Amino acid sequence: MATDASRAEWLRRARSYLRDADPVLARLIDERPDFDPRAWMSQLPSMDLFGALIFQITGQQLSVPATRRTLGRIQALFGGRLPSPEELLETDPAKLREAGLSWRKISTLRDLAARLSDGRLSQDVLSSLPDDELMAELTAISGIGPWTVQGAMLIALGREDVVLPGDLALRKAVQAAYQLDHLPAQQEVLDIAERWRPYRSLGTSYLFSAAFEPAAPI
Repeated sequence: MATDASRAEWLRRARSYLRDADPVLARLIDERPDFDPRAWMSQLPSMDLFGALIFQITGQQLSVPATRRTLGRIQALFGGRLPSPEELLETDPAKLREAGLSWRKISTLRDLAARLSDGRLSQDVLSSLPDDELMAELTAISGIGPWTVQGAMLIALGREDVVLPGDLALRKAVQAAYQLDHLPAQQEVLDIAERWRPYRSLGTSYLFSAAFEPAAPI
């Protein structure tokens, strides 16, 4: 696990890189000198990879407040925490439906949980895979697309070079920050983010911050 000092040095290096690579990000960075790109994680329950996938699958086509309400009801079924794969499989699907999950999402979660329980998939192995291989393994499951996996990469694995081009909030943030006269398509977001490599996760965090949090006074 990275120490505070090594994390601070990584953040200094990544900010410097992004400032040089993209003038729009340079402005966002300068406006937020104390920005912590992982601070929003403190608002979420502790999650392993399976928990992060529960969060992402729950949040498909839902607003953030609606997602958190549904997640809270799911946690209430399991003593205030998110379930393990085995616990989810042992739960009556009707109870998950009552918590607010659609039958399609329940089917996806049960398929994922079954694969993790019977050995077809392993959280440890998945967590060690490169981004593209992890994406391929998980998107083979019906109901899990790139956005779901990308979010789990950020939340549970702390991957450093992830962008979520399909996220509507991010597309709106890009439109505002880059003063576009249209909502950018996914490919346009990817094209803009290409200059951020290998720190696309941090660039994405700054765009989300610009959309949801006021800048510090200068």
